[in-house]
Amino acid sequence: MKFLHTMVRVSDVDASLDFYCNKLGLVEVRRKDVPQGRYTLIFLAAPGQAGVAEVELTHNWDPEPYGEGRNFGHLAFEVDDIYAACKKLQDGGVTINRPPRDGYMAFVRSPDNVSIELLQKGSALPPQEPWASMPNTGKW
Repeated sequence: MKFLHTMVRVSDVDASLDFYCNKLGLVEVRRKDVPQGRYTLIFLAAPGQAGVAEVELTHNWDPEPYGEGRNFGHLAFEVDDIYAACKKLQDGGVTINRPPRDGYMAFVRSPDNVSIELLQKGSALPPQEPWASMPNTGKW
């Protein structure tokens, strides 16, 4: 058995690609429009990891509300520097819902409220401000 991808429904392709690609750092691997089904599939992966573990963004052309998606759980990505990753996201206007106070784990949410967990590669980094004293914001 091989893990292929996780599917997340998105309501706004541009906002989602801005979040997942420009801010989180994933790259678009392939895209498929399905006019007869009225949807678009966009596959994303971490750089150099196409075909390993991908995220499939599904955009249904007919609008429908998706709610908060908490029953989905979350996507998790390992990062080289948790503080740099959170700073880049924050500078891009993303709220850090659960800051990396422990130097190891943080949570943010996509434009469609999908929880994204960021995990420090290897051991936790030493606690660092402003993260160490930053409170949680919203849900994660």
